Amino acid sequence: MQKVQYKKSDFYYQLPEERIAQTPAEPRDSSRLLVYNRQDKSITDKRFFNIVDELHAGDLLVVNNTKVIPARTFARTQHGGLVEVLLLKRYDKNTWEVLMRPGKKGKIGVTMTISDELSLTVKDITETGERIVEFTYDGVFEEVLARVGTMPLPPYIKEKLQNQERYNTVYSKVDGSAAAPTAGLHFTPELLQKLKDKGVEIAEVLLHVGLGTFRPVSEEIITDHKMHSEFYQISEESAEKINKAKREGRRVIAVGTTSVRTLESVADEKGFVRACEGNTEIFLYPPYKMKCVDALITNFHLPESTLIMLVACLTGREEILRVYEYAVRGEYRFFSFGDACLIV
Repeated sequence: MQKVQYKKSDFYYQLPEERIAQTPAEPRDSSRLLVYNRQDKSITDKRFFNIVDELHAGDLLVVNNTKVIPARTFARTQHGGLVEVLLLKRYDKNTWEVLMRPGKKGKIGVTMTISDELSLTVKDITETGERIVEFTYDGVFEEVLARVGTMPLPPYIKEKLQNQERYNTVYSKVDGSAAAPTAGLHFTPELLQKLKDKGVEIAEVLLHVGLGTFRPVSEEIITDHKMHSEFYQISEESAEKINKAKREGRRVIAVGTTSVRTLESVADEKGFVRACEGNTEIFLYPPYKMKCVDALITNFHLPESTLIMLVACLTGREEILRVYEYAVRGEYRFFSFGDACLIV
C-alpha cells in the first residue's frame, strides 16, 4: 500500500483572528476544555478544572518542567543601531545560539552592548541564519538576564503580558526555554493536588522549547521540512515511573506536545523509555503511531504547523480538522494563552 504524502495545505483550517487568545485565563484552570474520545469520536465541552473527572487513579501525567527565561533583549551596535536579540539555545556557560533582527547587523566579529553589565560578540552564523554569540557580563548570567530581558511571547500575541510568571507553568523548574510548554499553563497547585489525591501519578521530563516551535513549515510536502533541534532530559526516577505504568497497562498522558516529543524520541517499540539526555529533531505526523503516549492534553495549534501534525498522529488528519472546526464554531480560544483539548 502506498504511503500517503501529506502536503502542508492538508493541515489548514480557517481561524478568525478574534479566536486567538491575547491574555491568559484567570484563574489558570478556568479555561475551557474540549474532550475528544477516540473510541466513539465524541466531543464534550468542559472546563479545565473538570479534568479531575476525566483522569483515573493510576493514570500517569508526564509534564515538562522547563522554565521560560526572559530571552528577549535589545542590543546596540557601535554605530548606535538597535538589534533585537532572542536567546534560543545555550551551548556552554557564555555561548548561545540567538536570533537577531535585523540579521544583517550581526556580522561575525561584531560586538554589541545590551546594558552596562551585558554585551555580546558574534562568533559564527548557522546555516539557517541564527548567530552564535559569546556573552560578556559581570556576576551571574541568569540574574543579569532577569534585569535586562523580557518574556519572548509568540508573534501572534500583541498585548503586553502584565504578569511575567503567567508564561510559565506552576511546576516550571529548569531555566532554558524561549517559549512555554503551553498545555501546562492551565494547571494550578490545587488542581495538581486534587489529581494526586485521586491517585493520578506525575512524572517530570525536560525539553527546552525553542522558537523553532513557531517556525512555519516552509516545504509543501511535509516530509521535506527540517525540524528544529531541542534539548531534552529524562531522569532515572521518571523513566522508572513511565516504564512501570507501561508494564502495568496504565495510561501515560502527555501534557503538551513537548512532552510527547521527549517521550517518543526515546521510546522503544514497546513504549519503554530510558534515563538519558540529548537533542531531538523528531518530527511526528500521520500515520505515525505513538509508542509511549496513550493520551494527550494540548492547546489548539496554528494551521499547517508541525504541532497540529503531531496531534493528528493520535486522531488522524480528518478527525483533528473536524475537532478544530468544532472548536472554532464553539468560540474556543486558540494558541498559547488559549483553551485546552484532551484527547483520550
